[in-house]
Amino acid sequence: MAPAAKYFPSESDKLLSITREGPVFILTMLDNENRFTKEFCGAICDALDYVSATVDKEGLEEAALLSRGGSEKFYSNGLHMEKALGVPGFTEEIFMPMLNKILLFTIPTVACVNGHAFAGGMLMAMAHDYRVMRTDRGFMCMNEIDLPAPLPAGMSALLRYKLPHHVYRSVVLEAKRYSGKDALANHVVDAIPDKDGVEPAFELAKALAKKIAPKAKAGSIIQSIKEDMYPEASSFLVNKAKL
Repeated sequence: MAPAAKYFPSESDKLLSITREGPVFILTMLDNENRFTKEFCGAICDALDYVSATVDKEGLEEAALLSRGGSEKFYSNGLHMEKALGVPGFTEEIFMPMLNKILLFTIPTVACVNGHAFAGGMLMAMAHDYRVMRTDRGFMCMNEIDLPAPLPAGMSALLRYKLPHHVYRSVVLEAKRYSGKDALANHVVDAIPDKDGVEPAFELAKALAKKIAPKAKAGSIIQSIKEDMYPEASSFLVNKAKL
């Protein structure tokens, strides 16, 4: 029997859940548009700590994390403009460190982009090791230039490391929207299903997560390798470097 769902930040305030299917820990964001606030970012970090602690406690040699949105329409619609930007230091002290936690997470990670992933939502997806996107609905986009709003160095570095240069240019200077097919063609995501809908994307993401789950046996070496892969991006995300 699969373990019962674990809710974060609490049973009475269900912003997201962690469930398990075999070696795959599934993080499902449950706040409709899944806009980032201090509480939402805290819940994600607590959930990641829970997964990491479980892997260590049970001595799992096969494990992967899969994140998804809980609705048909949104993976995440980015920062909550009122609740997030009204908090002093939110971007530098809360949001970007959360992205870094995902970027360097101690087991393999897959984002299942089930709907729109705008701005902060796209950044969260890009922080994962792999991305699967549904074929028929939703866009990935960084719309800061249209607001207009600056793009902090940590966010820019994350995109720069993860995207081909010409795609990075289109993302940050044009706010280009990528559908599933466009995202796959431009190496923004790793796979899309051959059928429409959320479930085919979810099943494909789970299959990918199960395929890479055995790599978890490398333990702490995974984080060390990721630190070597993304040194500049990680440094900017945790505010250890300045332009």
